[in-house]
Amino acid sequence: MTLRARLLASAALVLPCVALAQSLTAIPPITVTAVPPVATVPDNAAAEEIARQNPGNVSIVPAERFRDRAGVRSLQDALEFTPGVFAPPKWGEDTRLSIRGSGLARNFHLRGVRLLQDGVPLNQADGSGDFQELDPLTLQRLEVYRGANAFALGANALGGAINAVTPTGRTSPGGLVRLEAGSNSFVRGQLAYGYANGASDAYISVTGLGSEGVRDHSAARNVRINANVGYRITDDVETRVYVTYNNIFQQIPGVVTRGSALNTPRVAAPANLLNNYQRNIESTRLGSITTWRVQEGVVIEAGGGFVRRELDHPIFQYIDQRNDDFNLFLRATLDFRVFGLENRLRAGVNSAIGETDSLRYVNLNGRPTAQLTASSQDRARTNDAYVENTLRITDTVGLIAGAQVGEAYRASRDRFLQDGNGSGSGRWQWVNPRVGVIWDYAPTAQLFANLSWSTEPPTLSDLTPLVPVGGFSRLKAQRATTLEVGTRGTIGPVRFEAALYRAWIRDEIQLISTGPSTSLALNLDRTIHQGVELGAEWTALANGISEGDALTLRGAYTFSDFRFDGDARFRNNQLPGAPRHFVVAEGRYSHPAGGWIAPNVTFLPESFLVDSANTTRTSSYALLGLRAGWNFSDRVSVFADARNLTDKRYVASASVAPTATANSLLFEPGAGRAVYAGLQLRF
Repeated sequence: MTLRARLLASAALVLPCVALAQSLTAIPPITVTAVPPVATVPDNAAAEEIARQNPGNVSIVPAERFRDRAGVRSLQDALEFTPGVFAPPKWGEDTRLSIRGSGLARNFHLRGVRLLQDGVPLNQADGSGDFQELDPLTLQRLEVYRGANAFALGANALGGAINAVTPTGRTSPGGLVRLEAGSNSFVRGQLAYGYANGASDAYISVTGLGSEGVRDHSAARNVRINANVGYRITDDVETRVYVTYNNIFQQIPGVVTRGSALNTPRVAAPANLLNNYQRNIESTRLGSITTWRVQEGVVIEAGGGFVRRELDHPIFQYIDQRNDDFNLFLRATLDFRVFGLENRLRAGVNSAIGETDSLRYVNLNGRPTAQLTASSQDRARTNDAYVENTLRITDTVGLIAGAQVGEAYRASRDRFLQDGNGSGSGRWQWVNPRVGVIWDYAPTAQLFANLSWSTEPPTLSDLTPLVPVGGFSRLKAQRATTLEVGTRGTIGPVRFEAALYRAWIRDEIQLISTGPSTSLALNLDRTIHQGVELGAEWTALANGISEGDALTLRGAYTFSDFRFDGDARFRNNQLPGAPRHFVVAEGRYSHPAGGWIAPNVTFLPESFLVDSANTTRTSSYALLGLRAGWNFSDRVSVFADARNLTDKRYVASASVAPTATANSLLFEPGAGRAVYAGLQLRF
């Protein structure tokens, strides 16, 4: 669809809402006895209700679902029962995150998903990002917006967005002490305190971690501080300020051959040992959000953030970067009636501007020499605006129409010049329409469907290697049209979510591996991403053995079919990097005395491909685990997590390439048998 056609389509979607708004029917006076104060951080129940207003698959994952486990370090641990999310661990806290096939060919860090904390992006302005700055112990919940369902968060990528919401003094009052220890010299501690008094509240959490890692040369040490202060100016205005600090040291064991991953899984890549590969981050983040209820039915949110990151990254060269990112957003929600029908209009703007000062040196055993090999100043800008209208044509049916417009700018100024001028710049624009429907077929269950467009501009790391082979203009933005239908809700003892989707993609950005630490980006012609997402939780037995006990079964199944669509070289081959089937299941028995036990299994029945030629695979696996704990009271609990009980050797993650063999350096082994235990005290 051309830009002009998208503009016309968007106008066709939005203009009816404008016309209806001109015929507003006055709302009869209503006597309100008590209006709850506005909140910058809605509680989990309110977040669930907001998710129900989205005509697509959105998951709210309360922190209680993973906080009673020891050794939780990554998004894979926190989101294991969230279908559609594939986040295999790589090393330390790094994962290879993919939602609906986003970033399949991203062999390092993050692309294709917008990662936020308290609504402020953790990604850099160009869309790239790191996982290590997210502390799983300092969360109230995770919000997973798949694909274009992340419309209002400024996410225009195929994978959507994940918003990590941290506690406040109101949602988590009092003190907390938490200690954990386990295999591979793992130790972690947390001190947290929340305070609320009248109009003000405050929360702070400090965590520290140390580990030797599951492989050679994978040691980690980090300190994280998360704090926020809120002040309720009136019952209709609340403002909150956030401060986050991270100091992260992480060795990188690297990718190895398939044989090494399966036979000697602890062994690190020789080059990583020789050059002492690491990824060390020191970051400080300041953010704020203010929520103002102008009048009943009109709420405005405004805020922004600033992040400074210092990156010391010895790999095949020593990368020394300083990155500054600024983010601003403004959102408005208006509830009114049109011809007597309930109507909700949401609109907003998001802006991200970033600058990176990048230096590269010869790496000598993890330290920079005086020999400079590259120097550049990189800039990125991504701006978007959106409008979305929901009209309730009956008490149970809502029609949704909206559009997003945006633009992106990327530039790199080469300051080294001894090997030629590597400067370049590029601009991309987009219009993404969206239509959808929601049907509440039961008081606690819905059917939903949407047809949405998305556009993903390239990141700077996609673009800068292209200068010698054609420049920034060689790479187009990735565009997708996605059709999604599904259902969610609770019926009796069963809570469920299910979705089917198909995305037709033009110019999907794929990376060609040119070495263990280097890659080159290109656009594919046409690809298709389609799949099924199923998740359920069933209270199968209540009061079975004793009064107040329960047996809860929960599981998630993800089917993924990602493929080329008539490619000149790879025909209709599968895209590498993700399994077709992925299953996670758990049965948990809880006793009213406080004890609980939960056997679990992670099952990948079919290995996934690592090359576009479809000749080389990883390994299938089934991992058995056992979790248990005892809540002595609301204030004291102990818990343990035994993983991979059979000590199964398997490939957890892999980089991808156009062609590969089992001897290609692409594979990352999974963790062997491990046991973690913890103690938590509240006061």
